[in-house]
Amino acid sequence: VQLQASGGGLVQAGGSLRLSCVVSGDIFSFNVMAWYRQVPGKQRELVAVITGGGSTRCADSVRGRFTISRDNAKNTINLQMNTLKAEDTGVYYCYRNWRGTNWGQGTQVTVSS
Repeated sequence: VQLQASGGGLVQAGGSLRLSCVVSGDIFSFNVMAWYRQVPGKQRELVAVITGGGSTRCADSVRGRFTISRDNAKNTINLQMNTLKAEDTGVYYCYRNWRGTNWGQGTQVTVSS
């Protein structure tokens, strides 16, 4: 199973970015998918999760600003990030969990204040 993340970049505070993660090699619709982020010196933290049935949950720090979604026809999950803040800066990783777990390669998000 492979996860390919994309969509990171540099954006000013208050701006938006959309991350995508494509999963190959598995029955995607059964996967619980998530986005995590990590900054140097800190543990990787959960940002948002979506189940195979489409139920979602977001971290308190991003609720109301970030939205996770999935397109099972395209084996893809997305993270729409709005009203970005400097503290959202980090490397974002997609993650899958079903009959095993896998991580994507990470994509850098940098929010300038």
